[in-house]
Amino acid sequence: MASALKGLSTAASSAARTSPGAPNNAAQFVVSKVDNLVNWARTSSMWPMTFGLACCAVEMMHAGAARYDLDRFGIIFRPSPRQSDVMIVAGTLCNKMAPALRKVYDQMPEPRWVVSMGSCANGGGYYHYSYSVVRGCDRIVPVDIYVPGCPPTAEALMYGLLQLQKKIKRTRTTQIWLNK
Repeated sequence: MASALKGLSTAASSAARTSPGAPNNAAQFVVSKVDNLVNWARTSSMWPMTFGLACCAVEMMHAGAARYDLDRFGIIFRPSPRQSDVMIVAGTLCNKMAPALRKVYDQMPEPRWVVSMGSCANGGGYYHYSYSVVRGCDRIVPVDIYVPGCPPTAEALMYGLLQLQKKIKRTRTTQIWLNK
């Protein structure tokens, strides 16, 4: 009993010596494990909302079909922005469609990510010099992953989504909150 009290008093005195604002190592360990668990859940259940505007949308549908089967990665296409956490912008974005894209993006819950699929969504593509084309959807919404190609293959989209999963795994939201 005396040794337990002695150990308790030593821990209390060492805790008193640390600065009050800095978290101790045990708290940082727990928070990092919570971050890992949350990021695992986010990467294992990405629900993209399709925003297909042109021929790239056909390749996006191809990636969701039986041959590539994005469901095995936990990627299930959702029709509503309120149920989605990833938006895949596929195709030529026109000036008239830009406000609708922003509105749908704003309706998505946080955290949310955007994948720009194809040359037209990335920078205007063949229609770059047209008066009615937005030269990249990153002028309207923040883009996390760019998938190049015209149209990009289903493998390229799958690779881009796997890169997004890696990016989500590196996110440290709880640790930032703890250190504030």
